[in-house]
Amino acid sequence: MQKLNRNKVARYQIILAYDGTSLSGSQRQATARTAQSELEKALRRLGWQEQSVLLAGRTDSGVHATGQVAAFDLIWNHSDEALVRALNSNLPQEMAVSAAKIVLDDFHPRFDAVSRRYCYRLYCQPLRSPLRDRYAWRQWPVPDFVVLQEAAQFLTGKHDFAAFGTPPRPESSSVRTVMKAEWQNLGDEWTFEVQADAFLYHMVRRLVFVQLVVGQGKFPVQGIAEMLESGTAVIPAGLAPASGLTLVEVMYKE
Repeated sequence: MQKLNRNKVARYQIILAYDGTSLSGSQRQATARTAQSELEKALRRLGWQEQSVLLAGRTDSGVHATGQVAAFDLIWNHSDEALVRALNSNLPQEMAVSAAKIVLDDFHPRFDAVSRRYCYRLYCQPLRSPLRDRYAWRQWPVPDFVVLQEAAQFLTGKHDFAAFGTPPRPESSSVRTVMKAEWQNLGDEWTFEVQADAFLYHMVRRLVFVQLVVGQGKFPVQGIAEMLESGTAVIPAGLAPASGLTLVEVMYKE
């Protein structure tokens, strides 16, 4: 086990939450506010002198997070709890750190992750609700819940999800393994939870859009199965809004 020494540079892992409404995604950009750039600003006020923090995953503009994972090297002569308080004192209102700890020097939040879990929220009402629209997608008419559950069952397992997103690099594989895909509803609020070893760009938002088209009777549920099994079906084009999506958790081996 690595011995902790707070008088030298150590690698820290933090759990980061943010409201992505006014952020241009997670990754640093030249002129826009992002989760990474705001975190790095806060760290520099604490004496951090590195070039870049490491993030577990990329979230698009407008996407939220409750369990984004970041890592950075820092000399910090105080407790982990004190680091959480110090970061939260320097982060903007729409961002907060919930936990911090020292990890192995070679820990990488992206490459060491074994799975990630996202949640997409929507509500079913004939009229829009401006406050709810900040974190959920309004749907009307109400989709068939049984059909949505049936559609989600086809997503689990190892498939080529090329029709649902693009890999981080053109030469990369679009094959992903989905461990969980599940719809739940309570009253007029609906959620779709999906966990996979990794995700393609826009994959969750695309999955949600296609399933809702199916749930509203505009596309056969079997078309999703045909696309994943043989790639023969032409599925509807479209993307669910970013506002309903949240990165909930990134999982690692113990």
